[in-house]
Amino acid sequence: MWTACRKATAQAAVDIALHDLVGQLLGQPWFRLWGLNPQKTPSTTFTIGIDTPEVVRAKTEECAGRFNILKVKVGLDNDEQMIRSIREVTSLPLAVDANQGWKDKHKALDEIFWLKEQGVVMVEQPMRKELVDDNAWITERSPLPVYADEAIQRLTDLPAIKGAYHGINIKLMKCTGMREAYRMAAWARAEGMRVMLGCMTETSCAVTAAAHLSPLADFADLDGNLLISNDLFEGVTVRGGRLILPDRPGLGLKAL
Repeated sequence: MWTACRKATAQAAVDIALHDLVGQLLGQPWFRLWGLNPQKTPSTTFTIGIDTPEVVRAKTEECAGRFNILKVKVGLDNDEQMIRSIREVTSLPLAVDANQGWKDKHKALDEIFWLKEQGVVMVEQPMRKELVDDNAWITERSPLPVYADEAIQRLTDLPAIKGAYHGINIKLMKCTGMREAYRMAAWARAEGMRVMLGCMTETSCAVTAAAHLSPLADFADLDGNLLISNDLFEGVTVRGGRLILPDRPGLGLKAL
């Protein structure tokens, strides 16, 4: 599995570099080559990791004024404590990522109903990816949209999860790059599924590459470049919580 992930990441690096080259040769940014409207980029979530209530409140206070939606990691036995700690600081909409952490589908569904009451607007990967039927059972009954994350990597994974989730989370480092990501988004839309764009902890190079697709997305979790202090590039930015694409050829990157 680790070898496969490393291979996909290496392929993504080549794919992103070639897309940047082609865009520069054509003198156009990739959102324009795809015919996408840069005014339709979504807000990006900003992630609050699992921690003590004191740390969670402090982290939330630091970022609540800069973003329109926050992402919360859940899936342990302190989910309620996490959400209540954040709600002591802000009423911003929340997305939650269970990271396959919920064990029982009935308890998971009960928690989703409670989360909706707390201002949560979407749920990511409720249970283990192998439990396709359980995830489908949750999705059928959930009052919130449910997105696949660990259950989806490549375009070829999509038919197997159709009906088990409302949408998919596309990550360039898992799917081998921009070309595959665009195809996955197109397939999902054709099948009536929602689209989310995610990332790992990455520089602005990879995050900007994903952001060029963001006008296609319902949700964006493109904060990886904001979580590092050694970024080598300037590309996509966040203004008023929303992704702002660079209007320069290719990816539109500048070296720092």
